[in-house]
Amino acid sequence: MGRKHVIVIGGGGAGMMAAIAASRHGAEVTLLEKNEKTGKKIYITGKGRCNLTNSCDKEAFFEHMISNGKFLYSAFSQMDNQAVMKFFEDSGCRLKEERGERIFPVSDHSSDVIAALNRQMAREQVKVLLHSEVEEIIIKEGDGRENGSRIAGVRLSNGKKFYADAVIIATGGRSYEATGSTGDGYRFAEELGHTIKEVKPALVPLTVQESWCMEMQGLSLKNVSVALKSGNKKIYEGFGEMLFTHFGVSGPLILSASSFYVKKYKDMPVSLSIDLKPALTREQLDKRLLRDFEENKNKQLRNSLGGLLPSKIIPVIIKLTGISPDKKVNEITRQERESLIMCLKNMTMTVTGTRGFTEAIVTQGGVNVKEVNPSTMESKLVRGLYFAGEVLDLDAVTGGFNLQIAWSTGYLAGLSAAGERGEK
Repeated sequence: MGRKHVIVIGGGGAGMMAAIAASRHGAEVTLLEKNEKTGKKIYITGKGRCNLTNSCDKEAFFEHMISNGKFLYSAFSQMDNQAVMKFFEDSGCRLKEERGERIFPVSDHSSDVIAALNRQMAREQVKVLLHSEVEEIIIKEGDGRENGSRIAGVRLSNGKKFYADAVIIATGGRSYEATGSTGDGYRFAEELGHTIKEVKPALVPLTVQESWCMEMQGLSLKNVSVALKSGNKKIYEGFGEMLFTHFGVSGPLILSASSFYVKKYKDMPVSLSIDLKPALTREQLDKRLLRDFEENKNKQLRNSLGGLLPSKIIPVIIKLTGISPDKKVNEITRQERESLIMCLKNMTMTVTGTRGFTEAIVTQGGVNVKEVNPSTMESKLVRGLYFAGEVLDLDAVTGGFNLQIAWSTGYLAGLSAAGERGEK
């Protein structure tokens, strides 16, 4: 029996890893990418630096998953974060660890991650065809699983056909459509009988109702705590960095919060509260205010908070307390001080929604994982059809976890498609 021919649709992170794994395990591999180059989405991840994984332990990794973490167990055990780091180091891309156990290339250039993958594909003799847009996946009827369908190959938009023993769909989701993530994989999967869980933008900025939020546009806050609540139920709580925008809020903390919001609470009333001084208790903050007020006792309130807050947020905080900005600090009452502390520890906004796919880092939803074998990434409906990466209903918070999903599922899909795992 000759070598298996595997076609990979999509030259992103999952697709390139799938192609490398399949070729390493004996398959003849053709990767079809509709763009003019591979790795377009990797290029812009992490603001062009590419946070390619996270070095946390296995238990912590799965705590950072949002959707269907258990489905990923087999894939992660085949290609975990330590294996990913070794893969890139061995491929000539030196790595470093930053805050939150995030892993980046030493160079801070995502292009080095793409170059490492391209080098490995060349080494493994993967045939990469650019400007090759797949129009349809071709199946043979009646000789597959339980007399069902089996993969035959693909047809390109120019009419050209490629025949194969296995096809891996690694087309990405809908986020950053300019990179080619236009939802093709969902269409292919649906045409072959798969269910698509509703796709929604995730790791995405939030829009808020309060107009005063926009007065702080461009202000970045570090070392703050945020909490997202629906009624009395806490949806998300986190510590880190956020940003005020012309429409609401963004930044790493908000992006992670958004995925929990999108998952279950998008159509419910949700509030976002910010603790601007999480390191201080209310009592400690009160003492700090009294000290600042004593030092500035003849100044107006508006001119006395510079040691505590960035200048852009001071007018907003004062407005929320209802205290006159012109009031002398030595005239401020205990009740007014308590109102100020309340605003500093619990600055609350009303979430109205999210921005769209053009600003989303990942897509939530996708191919229903119940219709995919977690041990092989093979479709349970069509023999020889595999899925990898963001096209699946898998997502996680920020910090390198989503790219790890791509590497793990891509590697397992490639390994399986080459015939190393699952049914032969």
